Amino acid sequence: MVRKLKYHEQKLLRRLDLVNWEASAGNLAEVKALRRYRLGRREDYVQYKALARAVRDLARRLRDLGPASAAFRARCTAALLEKLYGLGLLSDRRSLAACENLSASAFCRRRLPCLLLKLRMAQNMRHAVTFVEQGHVRVGPEVVTDPALLIPRAVEDFITWVDASRLRQKVLDYNQERDDFDLAA
Repeated sequence: MVRKLKYHEQKLLRRLDLVNWEASAGNLAEVKALRRYRLGRREDYVQYKALARAVRDLARRLRDLGPASAAFRARCTAALLEKLYGLGLLSDRRSLAACENLSASAFCRRRLPCLLLKLRMAQNMRHAVTFVEQGHVRVGPEVVTDPALLIPRAVEDFITWVDASRLRQKVLDYNQERDDFDLAA
């Protein structure tokens, strides 16, 4: 039998259920995704799941429209596919069936640390999250410190190191591309 926790113990462990730990942790797929993509907050993943579910429902509704609204269905399908392709959630714009397979992991793969890993600017996800949180990465002219930022396809090419970043200087030194002007900075 487990003893009743004291007040300060309850306060420290208020989000942890020591008796029914499997039920409080959620399902295994969610925990794996939280670890794999280094999500700092569970609420982000829940929000991604809700967005993916909404897109799947919308795709199902568009698919089930009758033949009387074929022009409307084609126009809305093209707009939905273009939007999802522009966000980087789909790999092609051809089929509405791809929208029905959209998952929360697709949103997680568009986060800034995942793209740093894809662009080989970081060795692993932990380093990528650290680089973003410490302010070593910029997207366009803006320095980004939030690892939860979703990057669309159009902005993906503008991910670079901050000019004053030590990491940028190390990369330039390694590639022997560092300019003398950069030494003064």
